[in-house]
Amino acid sequence: MRNFIIVLLLAFCFFSCATKKEIIYFQDADNLNATETAQYFDPKIEPNDILYISVSALDEEVLKPYRRSIDMQNTVSDNQLQGYLVGSDGTIQYPGLGAISVVGNTRTEVITALTTELSKFVKDIVVDVRIINFKVTVLGEVNNPGVYVIKDERVTIPQAIGLAGDFTADGKRETVTIIREENGSQKVTKVDFTKTEFFSSPYYFLKQNDIVYVEPSLKGVKKSGFIPDIPAVLSVVTIVLSAVILITR
Repeated sequence: MRNFIIVLLLAFCFFSCATKKEIIYFQDADNLNATETAQYFDPKIEPNDILYISVSALDEEVLKPYRRSIDMQNTVSDNQLQGYLVGSDGTIQYPGLGAISVVGNTRTEVITALTTELSKFVKDIVVDVRIINFKVTVLGEVNNPGVYVIKDERVTIPQAIGLAGDFTADGKRETVTIIREENGSQKVTKVDFTKTEFFSSPYYFLKQNDIVYVEPSLKGVKKSGFIPDIPAVLSVVTIVLSAVILITR
């Protein structure tokens, strides 16, 4: 009987404790030495993006027909209302120019295209373009799940997890899911935070509207009640057997 209790206690420890390999991030981090990573990320514009476009020139009067007045002191939502919504046809309606195709282009490419067109009418023009509704969603076993607006349009998946308050103790680090829409279809990939392979993946930088989902570990699933909590069961059995032994002595 005593041996049986010892076995139960060992089983309790086995099922209740997470292993080091399940918890520690980037365990092969030494492989990152001398690895080149992209220093510049320029997202491509998609339908339903809202663009903030500013133009300036020495002659403000000549510029007026090609400019929409936006008060940068407004709230984000106000700026979104005044921004240029990218339509389902991939264009924006720009004052004085009409429909401008932007979908599939980077911000830099849109700046170049607008500068070229506006330079036909205005000298020494300066154009800037921003995506003001660039956001990612982080769900599941993180401490602060939610939708996060990224003002500088550049966020990596480790940064997104950091914004969401890191993994909970029950978050499964080995299979973080990223859901991304490309060309009208959904693509799903898995990222292993215990390794560094994803640092060279096209999913290392998140795109606007990406969804990141951290699924629960086995421990987290057991807490939800979907499957029996094995350590709890073993604990109860151990207590009962110990009581039996004391009584029958």
